[in-house]
Amino acid sequence: MARRNKRNKRKKTSKLLLLFIIVGLLGGAFGAYGFSMLDKINNTKISQSDEDLGINNEDNKSSKVVNIALFGLDRRESKGNTRSDTIMIASLDKEHKKIKLTSIMRDTYVDIPGRGMDKINHAYAFGGPELAIKTINQNFAMNIRDFVTVDFYGLEKIIDAMGGIEIEIASNEVNSLNKNITEINDITKENSPKVNNSGLQTLTGRQAVAYARIRNIGNGDYQRTERQRLVLEQVIHKGMNAGITKYPKLLNTMLPYVETSLSKTDMVSLGTSTLTSGIRTIDQYRIPVDGYGGGQKINGVSYIVPNTLEDNIKLLNQFIYEDMKVTTRKN
Repeated sequence: MARRNKRNKRKKTSKLLLLFIIVGLLGGAFGAYGFSMLDKINNTKISQSDEDLGINNEDNKSSKVVNIALFGLDRRESKGNTRSDTIMIASLDKEHKKIKLTSIMRDTYVDIPGRGMDKINHAYAFGGPELAIKTINQNFAMNIRDFVTVDFYGLEKIIDAMGGIEIEIASNEVNSLNKNITEINDITKENSPKVNNSGLQTLTGRQAVAYARIRNIGNGDYQRTERQRLVLEQVIHKGMNAGITKYPKLLNTMLPYVETSLSKTDMVSLGTSTLTSGIRTIDQYRIPVDGYGGGQKINGVSYIVPNTLEDNIKLLNQFIYEDMKVTTRKN
């Protein structure tokens, strides 16, 4: 209970901005020098046509909300397309003065355009960010046109450059966390330290990534998305509160591991508009919502199957545009 209360307090009081907004703000803070540093980001252009992105309801969306797809890649190798281990919709809501993070369960059973029914995280491997965005838009009636992707290998280095992040580790999470560290160490041929105890502590980048990958403790993949959002929250908080003298080092470390369709001007503009809009808080959500979907096996494969997409679309749009949050179905 104490752990939950601490999380809720952080969500309400921390001055949090999303990773791409941090990048924009840090770049803008150093003028022409910072703007030129943004060249280190891997910029990937994608189609902007409604048909290619699966957008068919643009007129029904508020102009005061900007939606961007966030993907976290858990590459076991350092190159090539892979499945997106983390899928989020980042919403900049100027009307309600919030930034909203919505996790989409990676095993959600949806129609991937041109590929048929499959887990939503396969879309990124099949067709990169453009197909992944189209899959989100078509299945959840969204209007996303841009993305930001961070490789977990890069996230590890970003966290290390920040001096680690504080996370409270539950006693039943320690063994699984350390197993994940061992797996990553085996891949990289390194001997990064493990976590010895539970409780609030400063995690290294590798420990934090291993924590975010825990999926067999608690409520399975549902709780894993909470861990992923918590890690992202702490990264954002640490980045925004770093001393200005540390910004160049953070930028140099961060930018090579960020891939986005946003231009340098777009990133700085988003960061500036966030500040001028008075946005200082973050809210979080997850799709499918509890009671509106569940685990099923189809042809021997485990999926998260929405009861109906229509119900989840309605709940998602209420959260993003109307600032209403239904977290579970009431009987």
